[in-house]
This record gives sequence, structure tokens and C-alpha cells, in this order.
Amino acid sequence: MQKFDYLNRVVDAGVVSVVRGATKEEAYKTAEACIAGGVKAIELTFTAPHADQIIGELTEKYADDSEVVIGAGTVLDPATARIAIIAGAQFIVSPAFSADVAKLCNLYSIPYVPGCMTPNDVQDALSYGADVIKVFPGSVVGQGMVSALHGPFPQANLMITGGVNLENMKDWFAKGAAVLGAGSNLTGAASKGDFATVTENAKKYRAEINQIKG
Repeated sequence: MQKFDYLNRVVDAGVVSVVRGATKEEAYKTAEACIAGGVKAIELTFTAPHADQIIGELTEKYADDSEVVIGAGTVLDPATARIAIIAGAQFIVSPAFSADVAKLCNLYSIPYVPGCMTPNDVQDALSYGADVIKVFPGSVVGQGMVSALHGPFPQANLMITGGVNLENMKDWFAKGAAVLGAGSNLTGAASKGDFATVTENAKKYRAEINQIKG
């Protein structure tokens, strides 16, 4: 099934690169650099110019790579979600939970990953069929939040975004995270046009994931 194929790619990746960019070219090249380094799950945020075009071009370029999965991030409403899905987005990520976005993603059999910060958020998201919950921002809620949420919601697959770096990845997984979202710590050099460093960082993240997951 399409939805579970995409979900498995996200979770198997271990880390999702949150890709932003001041220009279309910067965002596209950042995604390319991450994939070249082995981080093959990309969350292309709709804060980047022409995000839908970038998603379309990336899904077309990597159509033959069964490990690559291209999603849309910072999706705030159903209209944006539909634009992203038509462009080729294989998962949808929001900074907060939206029932309307959840319904639209369910309609098109696309995984929805909403940002949640409280048990109430998590319960709402699970009720609307969210298969992965983004705990955001991780730097604010702290690592204890993962095990705390798994008390009442042991079935929840949690993706931590915000405050993730090479040094603490192992700790997040030890607390029970299913997957991690990495932003500027992985892709920051792209803002200076240094995509080679982004690829080197991605290789380090990939190596760390391989070590953690054995």
C-alpha cells in the first residue's frame, strides 16, 4: 500500500532532513546534498520559494531510488496540502495538528505528521489517523517528553524535530523516538552556498544512524 510504503521509508531513514532555503535553487541543492550524503528522507518546507515545484522535480529525479522519500513541511492548511500532494509529496508535515489537513491526507492515502506539544494534541492527532507524531519543538519539551508521552500513548510513533544534533541522536532514540528531524545542524552550510559540507554532515548523520540501529 502506498501510505505504508512512504511511512516505512520515513521511519527506515532514521533521520528526516528539514530543508528550507532563501531561493528555489538553494532549497533544491540542499535536498540533493542531503540525499547524496545518505539522508534520503526530505521534508521540503513551504517557506521555501516555489516549494511545490521543488518537490515535483525531486520526486521525478529520484523516482527510481526506493529509499528516497520526499515530503512537504510547514503545511498549515488543506489547500497547501493538496498542492503538495499533486506536486508529488509523499508525506505531509505540519508545525501543529490540523483536523482538516488530516482528513485530506487520509483521502489521498498520504502520511500526515502533525506537530504536537501536549497530550491533548497527541490524542487528537491519533484520533484523526496520524501514523507519526512530530514532537515539536524538541529543544523545548526535552527528551523526557518522549518517554512521558509513551506512558499514555505507547502506540504513538514519535518524530522529534528541533534540538536534534549528532551528539544527542542516540539519547533521543534511547528515550523511544521512532525517527528524528534534523534542521540547521545538518543543512546550515547551505545558506552560504556550501553544499559539500551539507553532504559531509549527511554522511555523519547516516553513519550515526547505522551505528545506533546496528
